[in-house]
Amino acid sequence: MKTYLLPSIKITIILLVILAGLYPLAIAGIGKFTPGHGDGETISYKGKVVGYANIGQKFTKDEYFWSRPSAVDYKADASGGSNKGPSNPDYLKDVEKRIQDFLKRNPGVTRAEIPAELVTASGSGLDPDLSPAGAKVQVLRIAKTRNLTVEQVNKIIDDNTEQPLLGLFGPTKVNVLKLNVALDELKK
Repeated sequence: MKTYLLPSIKITIILLVILAGLYPLAIAGIGKFTPGHGDGETISYKGKVVGYANIGQKFTKDEYFWSRPSAVDYKADASGGSNKGPSNPDYLKDVEKRIQDFLKRNPGVTRAEIPAELVTASGSGLDPDLSPAGAKVQVLRIAKTRNLTVEQVNKIIDDNTEQPLLGLFGPTKVNVLKLNVALDELKK
């Protein structure tokens, strides 16, 4: 028994030091070299922090790009999905209502042109990004509401489109909060 007990205690102490001490310190150190220095990348407008780049916010005014729906009403402390499957009648009612709301506020857009991301909630409920298609389908509404040209709004999307890391990892995406801040900065 002694031949197994002493090595087990030693291994436990070594792993405790590595996994509960050194590893978290290393990750915190790496975080200091990221945008926001490990505290999250903030986005500011007129010198005031308006949100975090990696946490979605609710935008429903016609003058802004709309965010992806959230199953948790954009509450970061309650992150999670709805756990409703695609055959759940309540889920289908929610999606249909989102489709009808989108069509009503975006005349000229057909049901088939609405990307799924604009009517289905993300797994975390806090997705801050859209695909470029999810942003471009909203261009006519925003241009009309803000008295901008379609070209001006498309340029904002193009200027804020993020490509996959090294061209391979992740999707092409657009951060909704950054897009909306860029729209507000046009008014200056």
